[in-house]
Amino acid sequence: MKNFLKVKGKNLAYIDEGEGDAIVFIHGNPTSSYLWRNIAPNFNQSYRVIVPDLIGMGDSEKLDGIDNPGYSFNGQYDYLDELLNKLDLGPRIHLVIHDWGCGLGLKYARLNSDSISSITFMEGVTVPLTWDQWPEAGKKIFKLFRSDAGEELILDKNFFVERILLNDPIKPMSDETRNEYLRPFINSGEDRRPTLTFPRNIPFNEDPLDTHNEITMNANFHSTSSIPKLFINAEPGFLLVGTQRDEVRSWTNIKEVTVEGNHFIQEDSPEDITRHIKDFLVSL
Repeated sequence: MKNFLKVKGKNLAYIDEGEGDAIVFIHGNPTSSYLWRNIAPNFNQSYRVIVPDLIGMGDSEKLDGIDNPGYSFNGQYDYLDELLNKLDLGPRIHLVIHDWGCGLGLKYARLNSDSISSITFMEGVTVPLTWDQWPEAGKKIFKLFRSDAGEELILDKNFFVERILLNDPIKPMSDETRNEYLRPFINSGEDRRPTLTFPRNIPFNEDPLDTHNEITMNANFHSTSSIPKLFINAEPGFLLVGTQRDEVRSWTNIKEVTVEGNHFIQEDSPEDITRHIKDFLVSL
C-alpha cells in the first residue's frame, strides 16, 4: 500500500509497513519501490520497512519544466532526504541500496552516520569513475546517452527501460512485471527525464563535478567508517565490477556475499538477497 507525503511541493510515494528499527530500501534508475517487492516485505515482522519511490519515478510525482535540475543526483537527494526526515525513522536505521540508490544512500549515511546501524549495498554507484572502469559492453551506449542523441534514445524511445532494464534479468520477466516497470514512463518526453538525467550524472572523469565530489566524499567516508557493511556481489554483475569492486572490498567493517544476476539482481535472486540480509542483520 502506497503512502504519499508532500515534499518541496510534490507528492512522494512510499511504502511504510511494520514496526521496529527502520530498514530503508532505496532503488535507482530506472526502477521504483517495485524493485524490492520480493525482498522488502520479508522484513515486515521485525522492522519498520520504508520503500520510497524517487521523485519522478514509480508513483511519485513528476517535476515541472524541461530538464528539471531536481532530477540530478543532488536534486534527487534533497527530495529523498526531506522525505526520510519527515518519516522520523528513529536512531537505528538500516539501509539496503542499489544502483543510484546506492549513491544516494551512501550520502545519507555519511551525513547521518550516528543513526545508521548498517548498510547493505549492491550493483551501485560507490566510487568516482573513469571511462576506463566502465564495462566495455555499456561504454558506447552510455556515451550516447550523454550526447545530443540521449533525448531521442530515452525521451522518445524509452531506451533505458525497454532495452536495458527489461532485457537485464537472466530469467525473463513476466508481462505483469514488464508492464509495471513501463507504467511510470509510458508518456514520451519529460516524464522519462529521470532515466536520462541519471546516466548523465555518473561521475566519469570528474564530470559532472558536483556529483563526482559527492561520490568521492562517500567513498572517502565509508572506506574508513565503522558502520557495518554488507556488499552483495553480483555474478556476473555489470556495474560494480573490476577495480571498483576491488576498492569497495577494501572498506572497513565489510562482509561480502555473492548472488546470481547481471545488474537488476532483485529480479533473479530475491530469495538469496533476503537470506543474506537477514543473516547479516542477525550478526550485528
